Amino acid sequence: MKRLDQNNFNVVNKYFVKHTGVISKITDGIITVSLEGNLNCESCNAKAACGVSESNSKEIEVVNADHSFQINEGVDVIMQKDLGLKAVFWAYIFPFILMFTVLIIASIFLKEWIAGLVSLFVLIPYYLMLHFYNNSFERVFKISIVKYKE
Repeated sequence: MKRLDQNNFNVVNKYFVKHTGVISKITDGIITVSLEGNLNCESCNAKAACGVSESNSKEIEVVNADHSFQINEGVDVIMQKDLGLKAVFWAYIFPFILMFTVLIIASIFLKEWIAGLVSLFVLIPYYLMLHFYNNSFERVFKISIVKYKE
């Protein structure tokens, strides 16, 4: 994702999701941002699955080499809208499809209750795989922050 500035952001607003937050911790190029409630979540198609709009105490970590940020500074967290939909797909939709497919196939060969257990247990290696490929997902899901201007 290209580096954004606040002046350029207003022009491309329909392609990005902006969320207001406050920097709560800075360690070795990783900035932890505490997100505040956001009105933009109301118009998002993925708000039910996202979870950001449900609570005011969400924190995210942003990799940033720019050392111009300070603790308790207001920032805008910016992410491409299509990346949010990809995240919902990998976290919720694909596991459901995987579990349902395994349930259908396993129910042909096994008893119902065993097929149900197998379809649930197939999620364990899936989420372990997501955990081990965490670095790959971090490279794909780039999140930027800019200083908050009213």
